Amino acid sequence: MLILASQSPRRREILERAGIPFVVRVADVDESLRAGEAAQSYVRRLATQKAVAVGQAGEVVLGADTTVVVGGEILGKPLDAADAERMLGLLGGRTHEVITGICLKVGGQLYIDAETTLVRFVEMSGEEISAYVRTGEPMDKAGAYAIQGGASRYIDRIEGCYWNVVGLPVAKVFGQLRRRGLL
Repeated sequence: MLILASQSPRRREILERAGIPFVVRVADVDESLRAGEAAQSYVRRLATQKAVAVGQAGEVVLGADTTVVVGGEILGKPLDAADAERMLGLLGGRTHEVITGICLKVGGQLYIDAETTLVRFVEMSGEEISAYVRTGEPMDKAGAYAIQGGASRYIDRIEGCYWNVVGLPVAKVFGQLRRRGLL
Protein backbone atom coordinates (compact mmCIF):
# COMPACT_ATOMS: atom_id res chain seq x y z
CA MET A 1 0.00 0.00 0.00
CA LEU A 2 1.29 3.43 -0.94
CA ILE A 3 1.87 5.89 1.90
CA LEU A 4 1.14 9.50 0.91
CA ALA A 5 3.36 11.83 2.95
CA SER A 6 1.12 14.87 2.47
CA GLN A 7 -1.76 16.64 4.16
CA SER A 8 -3.01 18.06 0.86
CA PRO A 9 -6.66 17.20 0.22
CA ARG A 10 -6.03 17.82 -3.48
CA ARG A 11 -3.32 15.14 -3.65
CA ARG A 12 -5.63 12.71 -1.90
CA GLU A 13 -8.41 13.43 -4.38
CA ILE A 14 -6.08 13.03 -7.37
CA LEU A 15 -4.87 9.60 -6.18
CA GLU A 16 -8.44 8.51 -5.40
CA ARG A 17 -9.68 9.56 -8.85
CA ALA A 18 -6.80 7.66 -10.45
CA GLY A 19 -7.67 4.51 -8.51
CA ILE A 20 -4.30 4.32 -6.76
CA PRO A 21 -4.81 2.90 -3.25
CA PHE A 22 -3.02 4.78 -0.48
CA VAL A 23 -3.07 5.83 3.15
CA VAL A 24 -2.01 9.21 4.48
CA ARG A 25 0.81 9.76 6.92
CA VAL A 26 1.54 13.49 7.23
CA ALA A 27 5.17 14.54 7.25
CA ASP A 28 6.28 17.42 9.45
CA VAL A 29 9.18 19.11 7.66
CA ASP A 30 10.50 22.66 7.52
CA GLU A 31 9.36 24.00 4.14
CA SER A 32 11.60 27.08 4.19
CA LEU A 33 13.36 28.01 0.97
CA ARG A 34 17.14 27.99 1.34
CA ALA A 35 19.17 30.99 0.17
CA GLY A 36 19.97 30.69 -3.52
CA GLU A 37 17.94 27.49 -3.93
CA ALA A 38 16.40 26.98 -7.39
CA ALA A 39 12.70 26.14 -7.56
CA GLN A 40 13.14 22.62 -8.95
CA SER A 41 15.81 21.80 -6.34
CA TYR A 42 13.52 23.19 -3.64
CA VAL A 43 10.48 21.03 -4.49
CA ARG A 44 12.58 17.93 -5.06
CA ARG A 45 14.27 18.44 -1.67
CA LEU A 46 10.97 18.90 0.15
CA ALA A 47 9.37 15.90 -1.58
CA THR A 48 12.35 13.78 -0.52
CA GLN A 49 12.32 15.06 3.06
CA LYS A 50 8.61 14.27 3.34
CA ALA A 51 9.00 10.73 1.97
CA VAL A 52 11.98 9.98 4.21
CA ALA A 53 10.31 11.50 7.31
CA VAL A 54 7.35 9.11 7.32
CA GLY A 55 8.75 6.01 5.64
CA GLN A 56 9.45 2.83 7.55
CA ALA A 57 11.31 -0.27 6.41
CA GLY A 58 9.58 -2.04 3.54
CA GLU A 59 7.05 0.71 2.83
CA VAL A 60 6.41 2.54 -0.42
CA VAL A 61 6.11 6.26 0.31
CA LEU A 62 5.24 9.19 -1.94
CA GLY A 63 6.36 12.69 -1.00
CA ALA A 64 5.42 15.72 -3.10
CA ASP A 65 5.71 19.49 -3.03
CA THR A 66 4.51 22.17 -5.44
CA THR A 67 5.61 25.74 -6.03
CA VAL A 68 4.94 28.51 -8.54
CA VAL A 69 7.62 30.57 -10.29
CA VAL A 70 6.96 33.87 -12.06
CA GLY A 71 9.65 36.20 -13.32
CA GLY A 72 12.25 34.24 -11.38
CA GLU A 73 10.39 34.64 -8.07
CA ILE A 74 9.31 31.51 -6.19
CA LEU A 75 5.79 31.81 -4.82
CA GLY A 76 4.83 29.44 -2.05
CA LYS A 77 1.64 29.64 -0.02
CA PRO A 78 0.64 33.22 0.85
CA LEU A 79 1.31 34.43 4.38
CA ASP A 80 -1.89 36.50 4.52
CA ALA A 81 -4.49 38.19 2.29
CA ALA A 82 -2.13 41.01 1.32
CA ASP A 83 0.51 38.49 0.25
CA ALA A 84 -2.10 36.57 -1.77
CA GLU A 85 -3.11 39.80 -3.54
CA ARG A 86 0.55 40.58 -4.27
CA MET A 87 1.10 37.11 -5.76
CA LEU A 88 -2.02 37.26 -7.93
CA GLY A 89 -0.97 40.72 -9.13
CA LEU A 90 2.31 39.20 -10.31
CA LEU A 91 0.50 36.42 -12.22
CA GLY A 92 -1.99 38.57 -14.16
CA GLY A 93 -1.25 38.84 -17.89
CA ARG A 94 1.77 36.53 -17.62
CA THR A 95 2.84 32.94 -17.99
CA HIS A 96 4.31 31.22 -14.96
CA GLU A 97 5.65 27.78 -14.08
CA VAL A 98 4.07 25.33 -11.67
CA ILE A 99 6.70 22.85 -10.51
CA THR A 100 5.97 19.75 -8.45
CA GLY A 101 8.71 17.61 -7.04
CA ILE A 102 7.96 13.98 -6.27
CA CYS A 103 9.92 11.38 -4.36
CA LEU A 104 9.00 7.73 -4.34
CA LYS A 105 10.73 5.88 -1.51
CA VAL A 106 10.80 2.13 -2.07
CA GLY A 107 12.67 0.38 0.69
CA GLY A 108 16.04 2.12 0.80
CA GLN A 109 15.80 3.51 -2.75
CA LEU A 110 14.71 7.06 -3.58
CA TYR A 111 13.28 7.90 -7.01
CA ILE A 112 13.16 11.69 -7.33
CA ASP A 113 11.58 13.59 -10.20
CA ALA A 114 9.79 16.83 -11.03
CA GLU A 115 7.13 18.05 -13.43
CA THR A 116 6.74 21.57 -14.82
CA THR A 117 3.55 23.01 -16.31
CA LEU A 118 3.23 26.46 -17.87
CA VAL A 119 0.12 28.44 -16.91
CA ARG A 120 -1.03 31.74 -18.38
CA PHE A 121 -3.29 34.13 -16.51
CA VAL A 122 -5.29 36.89 -18.19
CA GLU A 123 -5.09 40.41 -16.76
CA MET A 124 -6.96 40.75 -13.47
CA SER A 125 -8.28 44.00 -12.03
CA GLY A 126 -7.49 44.95 -8.45
CA GLU A 127 -11.14 44.36 -7.52
CA GLU A 128 -11.13 40.91 -9.16
CA ILE A 129 -8.00 40.00 -7.21
CA SER A 130 -9.46 41.27 -3.92
CA ALA A 131 -12.77 39.49 -4.49
CA TYR A 132 -10.99 36.20 -5.21
CA VAL A 133 -8.79 36.53 -2.12
CA ARG A 134 -11.90 37.22 0.01
CA THR A 135 -13.23 33.77 -0.93
CA GLY A 136 -10.37 32.27 1.13
CA GLU A 137 -9.51 29.83 -1.64
CA PRO A 138 -5.99 31.17 -2.29
CA MET A 139 -4.76 30.90 1.28
CA ASP A 140 -3.34 27.36 1.36
CA LYS A 141 -2.12 27.11 -2.22
CA ALA A 142 1.21 27.81 -3.87
CA GLY A 143 0.91 30.94 -5.98
CA ALA A 144 -2.35 31.84 -4.20
CA TYR A 145 -4.75 30.14 -6.60
CA ALA A 146 -6.61 26.93 -7.39
CA ILE A 147 -6.85 26.11 -11.10
CA GLN A 148 -9.80 23.81 -10.33
CA GLY A 149 -11.62 26.56 -8.43
CA GLY A 150 -12.47 30.22 -8.81
CA ALA A 151 -9.17 31.09 -10.47
CA SER A 152 -10.14 28.97 -13.49
CA ARG A 153 -11.87 32.00 -15.02
CA TYR A 154 -8.52 33.82 -15.23
CA ILE A 155 -6.50 31.01 -16.83
CA ASP A 156 -6.60 31.04 -20.60
CA ARG A 157 -3.88 28.49 -21.36
CA ILE A 158 -1.77 25.72 -19.89
CA GLU A 159 1.04 23.70 -21.41
CA GLY A 160 1.65 20.41 -19.66
CA CYS A 161 -0.06 18.36 -16.99
CA TYR A 162 -3.25 19.87 -15.56
CA TRP A 163 -3.05 17.59 -12.49
CA ASN A 164 0.42 18.96 -11.77
CA VAL A 165 -1.13 22.40 -11.33
CA VAL A 166 -3.75 20.93 -8.99
CA GLY A 167 -0.91 19.43 -6.94
CA LEU A 168 0.31 16.05 -8.22
CA PRO A 169 1.48 14.91 -11.68
CA VAL A 170 -0.46 11.68 -11.38
CA ALA A 171 0.66 10.15 -14.69
CA LYS A 172 4.29 10.60 -13.64
CA VAL A 173 3.56 9.01 -10.24
CA PHE A 174 1.70 6.13 -11.88
CA GLY A 175 4.61 5.59 -14.28
CA GLN A 176 7.10 5.49 -11.40
CA LEU A 177 4.96 2.95 -9.52
CA ARG A 178 4.37 0.81 -12.63
CA ARG A 179 8.06 0.74 -13.62
CA ARG A 180 8.82 -0.73 -10.21
CA GLY A 181 6.03 -3.30 -10.38
CA LEU A 182 4.13 -1.66 -7.54
CA LEU A 183 0.74 -1.48 -9.30
